[in-house]
Amino acid sequence: MRHNKKFNHLSRKKAHRDALLANMTISLIMHKRIFTTLAKAKALRMYAEPLINRAKEDSTPNRRLVFAHLQNKEAVTELFREVAQKIANRPGGYTRILKTGNRLGDNAKTCFIELVDYNEAMLNDKPAKKGARTRRSRRGAGKAAEAPATEAPAAEAPAAE
Repeated sequence: MRHNKKFNHLSRKKAHRDALLANMTISLIMHKRIFTTLAKAKALRMYAEPLINRAKEDSTPNRRLVFAHLQNKEAVTELFREVAQKIANRPGGYTRILKTGNRLGDNAKTCFIELVDYNEAMLNDKPAKKGARTRRSRRGAGKAAEAPATEAPAAEAPAAE
């Protein structure tokens, strides 16, 4: 029976799967975004988010526990210094998975997984709220468009003299 065994085995034995997820977590922490298959990204999210959550409190036991999983001093240092500052106020959901389509060779579903607070393009490009649209007559819109065009040459004429 498979009661309470929800994680994806990824067609690997336990040692291979642990090494794969640890290496992918190190890459995610160091590069902030990695491209992979959808199944691996979902498994990585379950593996990495508890470790990232430990980084909120910088203590020796937390550092040792994270290092026991990752075995990489640079990644642990990066996680507890830079990443921990950005996620300090976030209650969870430290990663985002965005699907990118299917791979050409084997048609596997691909995606990229990234740390949420590090995507500067998505943080800066928040859509502006659109104002309430009102109905206007065409006659009024034409007059507003002509007014700046007639004033512009008049302003340039004294500057040329």
